[in-house]
Amino acid sequence: MKACSVFCVAMLVAVAVGCKPSGPKPAATTTSSVFAPLTGRWVRPDGGYMLMVHGVEADGKANVGYYNPNPIRVVNAQAMVEGDTLKLFVELRDVGYPGCTYRLSYDKARDRLVGVYYQAAQQQHYDIIFERAW
Repeated sequence: MKACSVFCVAMLVAVAVGCKPSGPKPAATTTSSVFAPLTGRWVRPDGGYMLMVHGVEADGKANVGYYNPNPIRVVNAQAMVEGDTLKLFVELRDVGYPGCTYRLSYDKARDRLVGVYYQAAQQQHYDIIFERAW
């Protein structure tokens, strides 16, 4: 019986030691409450392009990823409030994306992002939407 107790205590210690965090925690992305509706995964239904809004700081600096389907470099992402409307600006700079931009507004009633995509290489503007992808 004593051997069983010693074994159980040894197992609890081993589990407790193994559960301690090792090294520093990764930096968490926070989101200011005013910008919370922008966070999440958004997909353009016309082509599957994906915008990931990981978080937005209180000053509007946004942590954004863009995929088509591979990652495309986002060089600038900024959220702002204009009147009652949440807006998001995203600038892309990568192969095939020489300064392409999205100027988006959050449609609260439909929970989607609507706006204009500027395709810099073609110097064309396109009306687009992003739907929330759960």
